Amino acid sequence: MMIAPSAVLLDLDGTLVDPAGAITSGIRHALKQADIPDPGEEKLRTLIGPPLVLGLAEIDGVEPHMIDELITVYRTEYAATGMADSRPYPGIREVLAALRAAGMDLYVATAKPTKIARQLLEIQGLTDAIDGIYGNDDEANGHSASKRHIVAAVLDAHGLEPEQCIMVGDRRYDIEAANDHNMASIGAGWGFAPPGELEAAGAGAHATDPAELAGLLLGNAAEETIRTQLTTNDNEGARA
Repeated sequence: MMIAPSAVLLDLDGTLVDPAGAITSGIRHALKQADIPDPGEEKLRTLIGPPLVLGLAEIDGVEPHMIDELITVYRTEYAATGMADSRPYPGIREVLAALRAAGMDLYVATAKPTKIARQLLEIQGLTDAIDGIYGNDDEANGHSASKRHIVAAVLDAHGLEPEQCIMVGDRRYDIEAANDHNMASIGAGWGFAPPGELEAAGAGAHATDPAELAGLLLGNAAEETIRTQLTTNDNEGARA
């Protein structure tokens, strides 16, 4: 199946960039500073996706009055080490370049604050591959798991109709936001969704890796080209 939108909205962590443990280690650092027991990696991984204020509230030992300080400590640690430790998923750079070459506009729609999202994309060298960055800066919606208002901001800023667009993300929040706007969606199967989450949310299509995403958006030839590029890069890296 090939989908040909004029604009693609992309989640950030778990879709474009692999946090490589940077998010969970940053949260763990903040919890340790507050003498809160480590809930374990599996629990911490569930916090990747929705606003952190919601995930922290589900951790044993975290009281409502602690959350703002925990987030401040986390963001300080994440800025110091986490952004540099993160990495674009293999094939993401190639997919973004191919989509751009096909004339599609690319927008990041993330639950991260826009400033932090922009810093992460700059550090990872992805800023020039993206046409706009939209984060969770709306105080009225800051404590909501929904990304509906973030998707709405992209549509409003660029005069886009939902049927012109597609949302790509690795968690149900991305798919639900697309559904709220009657927008097509693709689940990024290489991210952090637990088994069955994207299907239950109603993702219109699924990609197991970025190359398959290119195939869904641009056709089989694009997928094969990117897989060849990745194989060539792997071979060159092995010889280096």
